[in-house]
Amino acid sequence: MSAKFDWDAAYSNGAYIPGGNDFPPKWKGLAADFRTEMTAAGRLRADIGYGPHERNVLDLFMPRGEAKGLVVFVHGGFWMSFDKSAWSHLAKGPLTHGFAVAIPSYVLCPQARISDITVQIGTAITHAAGEVPGPVHLTGHSAGGHLVARMVSSTSPLGQPIRHRIRKTVPISALGDLRPLMKTRMNETFHLDAVEARLESPALLEPQEGIDVTAWVGGAERPEFVRQSTLLANIWSGFECHADVVEEPGKHHFDVIDGLADGEHPLTRTLLCL
Repeated sequence: MSAKFDWDAAYSNGAYIPGGNDFPPKWKGLAADFRTEMTAAGRLRADIGYGPHERNVLDLFMPRGEAKGLVVFVHGGFWMSFDKSAWSHLAKGPLTHGFAVAIPSYVLCPQARISDITVQIGTAITHAAGEVPGPVHLTGHSAGGHLVARMVSSTSPLGQPIRHRIRKTVPISALGDLRPLMKTRMNETFHLDAVEARLESPALLEPQEGIDVTAWVGGAERPEFVRQSTLLANIWSGFECHADVVEEPGKHHFDVIDGLADGEHPLTRTLLCL
């Protein structure tokens, strides 16, 4: 990359997606409708606290009958925006296969540093795993993809009992190397320095031995997100674990997550090892 490369444009998604501004309200509407449905069915345990901050809460969606295990979805928004309320409908796919689904909120930048958010997500996963026995499957989108990848890196905040329960991790459109973000205007909010960027970049960390990771990315995404996903899979595949990448044709950064709402979509089936 030359010195004149536009890193802000590289990470800008909405500006390059037709109707990009329409997606957040669409997500919120779908999520609200699904929460209403699950509440009426008595299958939503909402706002479970996992920490001291008002944003340290998660929603737990329960399947019919005994849960086969737990899926955790971590939302994106460049660690600066959104909360759990916009993504509830993405629990549909795993629920159809009998898995419980936890979706946490977390304290955002600049109130928290990215390294702090990593610790929060570790605490949220640990709490949710205490509510649901069995295997744990992790997925997250964009910044959330970064966070779930951190959970299976060598410096994960998760304790060994939870690490041993993780069967599959699917970072979606994940940010594996945070160093380029220091060159964006967003860093006025992140306050990333070189040390934190390296320590919080999954692609620069060793993966835990024996993990199973599929980096999932849309074929129509900004090239930087394709590069980042491929980078993570390529580096981690050199260790004693399974790591690969799937580039889903035609999907951009905002619709690449849609498959989680469909129990038979390859994204859901990959996440659940079906």
